[in-house]
Amino acid sequence: MASLVAILDKTVSPDPEELKQAQAYLEQAAGANLSNFLVSLCQVLAAPTNSEVSRMAAGLQIKNYLTAKDLKVKEEYQQRWLMLEDGPRAEIKKLVLQALGTETSKPSSAPQVIASIACAEMPFGHWKDLIPQLVQSVTAEQSTEHLKEAALEAIGYICADMDQQHLEAHSNEILTAIVQGMRKQEPSVQVKLAATNAMLNSLEFTRGNFEKESERHFIMQVICEATQVEDTRGETNSIRVAALQCLVKIMSLYYQYMEAYMGPALFAISVEAMKSDDENVSLQGIEFWSNVCDEELDLAIEMTEAAEAGQPPSRTSKFYAKGALQYLVPILTTILTRQDEKDDDDEWNPTKAAGVCLMLLATCCENDIVPHVVPFIKDNILNPDWRCRDAAVMSLGSIVEGPTSDVLCPILEQGMETFIQLLKDDSVVVRDTTAWAIGRICNVTPEIVINEKYLMPLLSAMVENLDAEPRVAANICWALSSLAESAYDHASGESDEDPATYAMSNVYEKIIEKLLNTTDRTDGHMNNLRGSAYEAIMEMIKNSPADCYETVLKTTNVVMERINQLIQMESRIQSSSDRSQFNDLQSLLCATLQSVLQKVKAEHVESIADNIMASLLHMLSSGSGSVHEDIMLTVESFIEVVGANFINYLPAFKNFLFPALRNSTEYQVCIVAVGVVGEICRAIGAKIGPYCDLIMSSLLEDLSDPSVHRSVKPHILSVFGDIALAIGPEFKKYVEVVLQTLQQAAQARVDMNDYDMIDYLNELREGCLESYTGIIQGLKGDQPEPNPDVMVMKDHILFMLTFIEAIANDEEHSEGVVAASSGLIGDMCAAFGGHFGSHLIKLMETKPKIDDLLTEGRRSKTSKTKSLAVWATKEIRKLKNKV
Repeated sequence: MASLVAILDKTVSPDPEELKQAQAYLEQAAGANLSNFLVSLCQVLAAPTNSEVSRMAAGLQIKNYLTAKDLKVKEEYQQRWLMLEDGPRAEIKKLVLQALGTETSKPSSAPQVIASIACAEMPFGHWKDLIPQLVQSVTAEQSTEHLKEAALEAIGYICADMDQQHLEAHSNEILTAIVQGMRKQEPSVQVKLAATNAMLNSLEFTRGNFEKESERHFIMQVICEATQVEDTRGETNSIRVAALQCLVKIMSLYYQYMEAYMGPALFAISVEAMKSDDENVSLQGIEFWSNVCDEELDLAIEMTEAAEAGQPPSRTSKFYAKGALQYLVPILTTILTRQDEKDDDDEWNPTKAAGVCLMLLATCCENDIVPHVVPFIKDNILNPDWRCRDAAVMSLGSIVEGPTSDVLCPILEQGMETFIQLLKDDSVVVRDTTAWAIGRICNVTPEIVINEKYLMPLLSAMVENLDAEPRVAANICWALSSLAESAYDHASGESDEDPATYAMSNVYEKIIEKLLNTTDRTDGHMNNLRGSAYEAIMEMIKNSPADCYETVLKTTNVVMERINQLIQMESRIQSSSDRSQFNDLQSLLCATLQSVLQKVKAEHVESIADNIMASLLHMLSSGSGSVHEDIMLTVESFIEVVGANFINYLPAFKNFLFPALRNSTEYQVCIVAVGVVGEICRAIGAKIGPYCDLIMSSLLEDLSDPSVHRSVKPHILSVFGDIALAIGPEFKKYVEVVLQTLQQAAQARVDMNDYDMIDYLNELREGCLESYTGIIQGLKGDQPEPNPDVMVMKDHILFMLTFIEAIANDEEHSEGVVAASSGLIGDMCAAFGGHFGSHLIKLMETKPKIDDLLTEGRRSKTSKTKSLAVWATKEIRKLKNKV
């Protein structure tokens, strides 16, 4: 034991050799016998006579063998723990509970270790007496301050780390301990803080308690009291902040219960917090009202959806934000005047939070916010103090997305000349905010900016500011992106064709040249200026009218020259920093090339196609990771333009395509490669045949490989349909294995409490549906009914209909799944109707939910979904008449 303590002490040694030896010893001990090693570490942790360092190091070692940040590794560690012998596990738990409250260092290790073990054991019904023991440690009269604090910390960690379903049964006990620690009578600041943090982590699984009025009153009382703890020892603002965080979270989770508390308590508490000189307290007060707005915006959407469905909404808004506007706006605008010239862009502070809150209030309250904000803007827009000018501009920029254009446009028109002048302001902060606000105006009310009276003076000032400080120039780039899109949309109207000209045509070439120069600025790495300038170029090209086409062609040549220059520079890379900058520039140039390729006509690409592909292949041979992803996306755009001629490049490109399809480490590269396969299929059709065996084997290996990220799988399933469409009847040799794969994927089940997994399930189902559709269309081809090729699918008709019925029964199905289901139903009718018409109709009649799904599709606001559902319904009707 003494030697272990000495080794643990050396884990913080400044001597690298000692540190290395200590780590090697510990790893060897763990490898030799993990159970004994963990018991020994717990003995060190539980002995108060050991050094503080050794106890902390022991706790850290134990925790590192029980849990990890990576979810997969964490599950492996938990399984390993559960496979240890019962005796050592019981001893470890006994020792770590014994250590609770005996440590003097912060943060305590024992609570973290307890939580790590609890997360492994409690979901499987083990360690049933843990929560009662921790509660007893908090509530017992003889418990020391340190023991109470440590027990509450353990409860807090458990609440934060464990799935709420495993804690709901313990909610009453847990709340008993938390409320005991938070009550006014508790003398210890540290105990109160630990209890308040635990309360914050417990709010999601204590829904049952919030639904009971008496319990809810008690919980709200102790939290509101905690927001008023007097600052007597310099630490209690942490309690205030944690208590306010509780109220912020409660507003999201339990909005419908808050009416009884808003008037008597929550309004005053939140407003007082907003006015606080303590930034952390002020931030929580602002966040409270931002959350109120978020909730009320969601409720407004729910109300609209319920009205469209002819039903009453399940929840209704109390319009707290509108009621509080007159009090909140003056506080928020005052906070905006506290801007610091040296504010770090990445640091979240009350001025940034106030701007966001003002935006949310504007979106939530619409026209009602205008009379509260406009007087402040008028009084401060020309104020000698730059902070007041900046706050006025920030206020106007923040409210543009909310009020209706008939209310907002007259105000913006009055201010445009001032805004143009403010782009030349002495203060870099004011110019920066003005550029941002102009970008917002271009986005939301472009008709003001496109106005002949203001456009040219504004563009002149904006182009001039591309030479300004990086933070200003970067915002100008964003504003130009917004303006280009708005001018294009205004000129094109409802047409899908490029307009002949638009408001910026006369200065288009000059702006592109200036942006290209901006990308070469020596300080382009600051404030993401280089990236912003390239993004502006991409938007300008994407949103270019016909009379600017010559400039687009010139830009294509400039981009290709830059790519070729960059390729030649690669041999001169000497450091990881150089490599990082090289990769970033490569990605930006690839993205810009994608934009120009999507705009340039095929006949103009022909002359440079070989050069483009040679450059892309060269970059693929040397790049990696995210750069490969960008290059592959550029190849995809290139295929769209050159079409069937891509067959000339496939023999060379396949050497990069197949490794990318099997790139399980960088799954985004794999996803893009799958997309490229689909694009090749659409471009060259049946000529992809000689490459199909290798493509199909790569895709099927991906599906069976557990190391491949799940998000790849929906794309693979979908691309099977593209391959079938390309090679037609030749796909028959793959049908059996593909249909088996689709059947397995279609029966996938996920945790319906996890929104990410619901999204994934919908993507997976959409991939299956698109694959079935592609296979049916590909095998059927243009052959008349009955077609023997498509008849290999006849035995799968029932499964496909059952699959669509399961989708219809799932309330969480997505718009995309409804569209894909409708398409498949229509194709089944067209492919099998002549030969199996009566059988198909009978099967559909046993699944009435399919009719409901088609009805939903016909009522959709999305044109694709609606047209597919209408077409499928007509095909069914046609088939019924024929039968």
